[in-house]
Amino acid sequence: MTVAASHPPAHLSAVNIDDELAAQDMTRHLIALGHRRIGFIKGNPAYNSSQRRFNGYLAALAEADMALDPALVTQGLFNYRSGLDAAEQLLDQSQPPTAIFACNDDMAAAVVAIAHGRGIDIPGDLTVCGYDDTPLATTIWPELTTIHQPISDMARTAVDLLVRELRQRPGAPPEETAHVVLDYKLVRRQSDAAPRRRPRRGS
Repeated sequence: MTVAASHPPAHLSAVNIDDELAAQDMTRHLIALGHRRIGFIKGNPAYNSSQRRFNGYLAALAEADMALDPALVTQGLFNYRSGLDAAEQLLDQSQPPTAIFACNDDMAAAVVAIAHGRGIDIPGDLTVCGYDDTPLATTIWPELTTIHQPISDMARTAVDLLVRELRQRPGAPPEETAHVVLDYKLVRRQSDAAPRRRPRRGS
């Protein structure tokens, strides 16, 4: 039994959401707001979900005929510390992104912290979005726009599948494994906005 696995093994039942499509929808949302320099903080490469979310980001850029700028993609590890480092790298650029999409809420919260420390207004000067909709998303300021994973429903479904497997009669042929994909939701809060038009230098 696996929960939130992007590519569950064929012999195991699994419950998850479509990570790639969710990340694609978030990136589409940022593009629709008017952002063209969208930073992306990748998750730990040891997890399949990291690549799936990055694939969604790439798909949305391609769909909008926007070329990938490698300088806008940084590596994170799904923890707060790596988010701090990634945010510094993105915001140190001569042309920093106007929006940053982090692969989870911990790293997005780290971006918010770095932005606050630099006097960058969120969302006026920088939009920040996360993924997972953990309690952290609503305990920082501004509250994060993020992808909501129905964790309670996923856990409940996983338990139901596990109970079904345990109740299988001894010696009976194994039932087919179930791969259940639940719905996600893009939750808008206070951390996103259209990019601010900055005045020209000297004006």
